[in-house]
Amino acid sequence: MTRAPLRVALDQGTGRSGDVADALGRLADRAARAAGAGARLLVGPEMSLTGYGLGADAVARLAEPADGPLADAVARIAADTGVALVYGFPERADGAVYNTVQLVDGTGTRLAAYRKTHLFGDLDRGAFAPGADPVVQADLDGFRLGLLICYDVEFPEAVRAHALAGTELLVVPTALMLPFTEVPTRVVPVRALENQLHLAYVNRCDTEGDLAYAGLSVLVAPDGSETLRAGSGEEFLVGDIAPDAVDRARRVQSYLADRRPDLYRALTA
Repeated sequence: MTRAPLRVALDQGTGRSGDVADALGRLADRAARAAGAGARLLVGPEMSLTGYGLGADAVARLAEPADGPLADAVARIAADTGVALVYGFPERADGAVYNTVQLVDGTGTRLAAYRKTHLFGDLDRGAFAPGADPVVQADLDGFRLGLLICYDVEFPEAVRAHALAGTELLVVPTALMLPFTEVPTRVVPVRALENQLHLAYVNRCDTEGDLAYAGLSVLVAPDGSETLRAGSGEEFLVGDIAPDAVDRARRVQSYLADRRPDLYRALTA
């Protein structure tokens, strides 16, 4: 059976930091906008429901279980609009707080939750425990989606693990600060190209305390070409993911098939 393209919306923007009600209002507005554009999936930035650079105490105060009131509110938005949502929030579980993204489908059913595994500096390490599951996936409209968060994508092993596990669209909510613009402009396209998968990298573009975010969100195809690219300001982008693009790229250049795992054992030492 031939798959239809998957239309994806990227929301480069957030609600007011620390204001969950404002973030949920924004999410409802953008989900309705995505539905109007025919999108089946809407992706926002890292910690999109609460803000990122809040400090450990504020993050802990706002943290909730993966099935808490925030999750219920997001599920209602998804069900009302018929759009699957990827959103970020501080998750409280097992006596710790995690930097988590969750995927719900267009009926509001929770499909997957991923906890950030590579923590960036004191901002992350002071507020969050590291996740332990490197590959978290779910199926949406016949596509295999995978989840990472921000700094994770800068590690080639993390993206390669997804490619080997069959991820077709890797979704990466992000809160990347200036001056690190080489990540969205250089690193992210290479990650998509070398692993021959679609990659949706959705960043913040505002300021939060002393942090200035870089924007430059991008949807990259498996051949490294840019399907969508945002600038430095707030943007809402919609584009299609071709269902045969992964297979097409891997026929042209067989990076995965030509691997030599027997030579790589030292990399895990």
